[in-house]
Parts: sequence; C-alpha cells; structure tokens
Amino acid sequence: MQLMISVVSAAEAGEALAGGAEILDVKNPVEGSLGAQPPSIIRDIKARAAGRAELSAAIGDMPNLPGTAALAALGAAICGADYIKVGLHGPRTESDAMTLLREVQQAVIGYKTFVIAAAYADFRRAGTLNPMSLPALAVSVGIRGCLLDTAIKDGQSLFSFMDAPTLRTFVEQAHKSGLIVGLAGALREEDLKLVRSLGADIVGLRSAVCRNRQRNEPLDAARVRQLRQILVPVV
Repeated sequence: MQLMISVVSAAEAGEALAGGAEILDVKNPVEGSLGAQPPSIIRDIKARAAGRAELSAAIGDMPNLPGTAALAALGAAICGADYIKVGLHGPRTESDAMTLLREVQQAVIGYKTFVIAAAYADFRRAGTLNPMSLPALAVSVGIRGCLLDTAIKDGQSLFSFMDAPTLRTFVEQAHKSGLIVGLAGALREEDLKLVRSLGADIVGLRSAVCRNRQRNEPLDAARVRQLRQILVPVV
C-alpha cells in the first residue's frame, strides 16, 4: 500500500518526503475536499519531489461542467502530475458523471498522467452520486482508478459513512476491473491497520499527519514517518 500525503506547498512537500511519503497529493483545502492549487504551486512541488515521489493533483470538487474539468485536467497534466483527481461533486446522474470523466480523459491523452475519479462516502448528506457506482464508471471511460473521500470535512471519517464490509466490496469490485483504488477521508492512526486489511492500493492522509491532528496546521515529518510504519511494517 502506498502512502499519499496531501500537501499545500513545497515546504510541506519536503516534510512529507522526509517522513517517507510515496505520493505527494497537491490540494487546496480552502477550496474544498479536493480543492485545486494554482499551476505555480503544482510545479514547485513537482520540482521538490524530483523523482523521489509521484505527484497527484486534485482539480476540484468539480461541478457538472465537463469542459471546465477537461481544461483543469490539461493544466495539471502540463504541470507534470502523475495522477489527476477529479471529484464528482456536481454530476447527479451516472450519465453526467460519465460524460465529465470522458472529457477529462480525452484532455490528457498524450501525457504521462493517470485520471482518478473521486466520489464521496458521505454522499447522502453531500447530495452527490452513490460512490459504489464509481468502479463501473471508471471502467466505462477507460481511466486508471478511483478514490473514496469525504466531501464535508467536519472530523467524521470515511468509516463514519461506510463500514469495512462495504469498503472491501468496493475495493474488490475495482480490482476485478483492473483499477487502482485509494481510500481517504479524515482517516486516523487507529484506522490504518483496518485500511491496510481492506486491500486498497493507496491510503490518503492529511489531518492525521498535521500538528495537533488539525488539517489546517503544518505537516509533521515525524508523524508521517510514524504512520508509514503502521502501513508498511519494517521486516
């Protein structure tokens, strides 16, 4: 399982790398769960990674605007993102979500980047698509993988909305279709052994590796290192 750490600056990227992060996830919490950073910050973090980690770039909790999503994805690809995460916040039907994801995928053809479709475990309160449809949507448009996160950041975690058997089913369905799977959403230290047991390929963390366990506080390299050892035990 790869450890993905959300970072908002090159300085935070340095902390994440020092702690052993394998994927740097560039996002802007001020703009939402999957808020996007401007190109300058993505480029700065790409330079800091310098081959030491892969780069993921969130392009937003996307409204149902396929053209906007496609243009944002192209920008992230040009900046060197290895993965582009698009949050399916606006589409209300699977057909709309499929159209948006297809445009995103078409926009980055020719770039060395993979599109990851993100949906929200707290979909009922957020008014978004049921995330269990995500693997089928990803396969239908030929993208690389899918991610589960939470839309509303109020301290409730992924496990507040989806239990372990449901998450295991999600992971298994995605893997049967050849997709990579990421799990995120206010995950805590005490959640990590269970997350590892579910078989996901990537776990995403932010608040758990910040000072005082607050997502708007600076990253702490020591916390990154500590939690990485839970996910990847030393043998």
